[in-house]
Amino acid sequence: MADVVVTMKIMQASPDVDLSGIDDKVKSILEKHVGKGAYKSRQEPVAFGINALISTFVMQEEGGKTDLIEKEVEALEGVQSVSITDVRRSIG
Repeated sequence: MADVVVTMKIMQASPDVDLSGIDDKVKSILEKHVGKGAYKSRQEPVAFGINALISTFVMQEEGGKTDLIEKEVEALEGVQSVSITDVRRSIG
């Protein structure tokens, strides 16, 4: 199986939500499902004080695994929505 690089966009429910706290919880969810590996995140302004947390991580290519991660992240308090915006096979 190949490694894939996954990008996930996490929308905060309101401008008062602490995205750094959500980022820590996302890292914990990813460690549980895909182990420790390459991970980076950044905040991207959307509108009216709302920001998106853009998380990029590496995992083994497995069908349905991103759906499970997406559902767990979406269940976090302060998260309005989650979407997988990109999945690419890594090279190297």
